[in-house]
Amino acid sequence: MYNIDLCIVHLFAAWAGFLCGVVSGAVVGLFFHQEGWLGGYGSYSRRLIRLGHISFFGIGLLNALFAFTASVFHTPDLIALIASIGGAITMPLCCFATAWQKQLRFLFPVPVASLLVGVALTLSMFVRS
Repeated sequence: MYNIDLCIVHLFAAWAGFLCGVVSGAVVGLFFHQEGWLGGYGSYSRRLIRLGHISFFGIGLLNALFAFTASVFHTPDLIALIASIGGAITMPLCCFATAWQKQLRFLFPVPVASLLVGVALTLSMFVRS
């Protein structure tokens, strides 16, 4: 049964991700002019900060596409919703946490698995229809 509320939640998550991407980019942008900030442009920490910033936009796009896909197939999946929003939250957190403490890189399977479940369940909508 089609549930418009789940699509709205995904659209909200998408736009919230875009907002977080803009805000995090603005914060990072305050320091980009400093050559040695976080160890320089190519440093591990600075690369992860950039990855966290960009992940807000990328996963926001995934959430927007999921909302569109679910509205077309009229079969939004609650587990896919939880998985993709979980990935949208945990991926930037893992990036920023790993930039802070390198050993936290072992947390990356959490957002990756979450997003993998969300994408796989979304693909399963094509198979089921």
